[in-house]
Amino acid sequence: MSSNRFNLKVLLLLSSGHLVTDIYQGALPVILPFLKAKLMLSYTATGAILLVGTLTSSIIQPLFGYISDRREKPLLLPLGCLCAALGFSMLALPSSFSLVLPLVVLSGLGIASYHPEGFRTAHFFTGKRKVTGMSIFSVGGNLGFAIGPLLALFVVQSLGFERLPVMLAPALLFVPAILLSWRTIAIPRAAAPDAGSARQDGAGKAQWFSLFVLVCIVVMRSWIQVGLLTYIPFYIIDALRGDALQAGTLVTTFLTGGAVGTLAGAPLADRWGHKRYLVLSLFLSSLLMPLFFVTEGFLLFAVLGLLGMILISTFSVTIVMAQHLIPQGLGVASGLMAGFAIGTGGICVTLLGVVADHLGVYAALQSIMALPVIGLLLALVLPYRQEGERVRG
Repeated sequence: MSSNRFNLKVLLLLSSGHLVTDIYQGALPVILPFLKAKLMLSYTATGAILLVGTLTSSIIQPLFGYISDRREKPLLLPLGCLCAALGFSMLALPSSFSLVLPLVVLSGLGIASYHPEGFRTAHFFTGKRKVTGMSIFSVGGNLGFAIGPLLALFVVQSLGFERLPVMLAPALLFVPAILLSWRTIAIPRAAAPDAGSARQDGAGKAQWFSLFVLVCIVVMRSWIQVGLLTYIPFYIIDALRGDALQAGTLVTTFLTGGAVGTLAGAPLADRWGHKRYLVLSLFLSSLLMPLFFVTEGFLLFAVLGLLGMILISTFSVTIVMAQHLIPQGLGVASGLMAGFAIGTGGICVTLLGVVADHLGVYAALQSIMALPVIGLLLALVLPYRQEGERVRG
């Protein structure tokens, strides 16, 4: 096994695991109404389920990244995927709320453990095309989030809520597949960057400050993304008196654009430079956001699709940038970007709810326009030097 070569086969395998794991994360919100009806839960209780799911699957990812960095934990890949599946698929069985939360925690911890180890492992198989390789791994998650709700609803509506354990099937297919490739996936410690030399090369205060700025940028991006996904349906249905189908299609268009952008933008980021691509993405997103309010019909779909493509395309870029900043902490860097920052951005969307309650949904959506501009300003001042660039001073 060579750790410095682009290995498409391994990246596709890891990406399929990413897809399977994120199926369960994406499916949780859509089964809550069925869980609420079965156990006669309040809206507060269902909200608590979603909050616990977010905290355990996203916010604590850096902790698993730290564990992974201390000593390689490739077992977190099959084990994380299996726990994510078990916790979610068993949610149809409890007869009381007290038994639901432990299952949500189990699923969340499985999701949280797969991501940092997955991003960390994928890093070793990207060769010189870091962002391109990472985009292949990342797009699996995009597809998982998209497939999860559809698959869960199909199972529940076709077979009944009590047959939710059928959702174990994707994980039961992936786990044997990764175990068959175990010798290649389980990276020898010698292949990992030496922690001591990495620290000596300069993972000091400057790098941690850069990482902090990068986390803030990702929080902005996540805030925009989740804000649009949450409030576009309200805006179309309540404010414009449109139909639910149009609202749903707009959301799908935005997410599909993101999946396309994740793959299409990666080679450009590798060629042009990570920071330059990030700045360009946020600049174009700042220009596109206002067009959402002045377009309609086909143009509205085009604007949202293009916005999703440009904005979300930086997902892999920011992962690679974080790993480059702290090479001795690949898992922590990945956990901060893919878990903590994105989860925090999602939680920030509750502030938009306050704006919507007091000033209306239109005002809440308009306030999102400021976020890519803030992200752009942060990206412009971000201290970041790629390999091959000369050090100034």
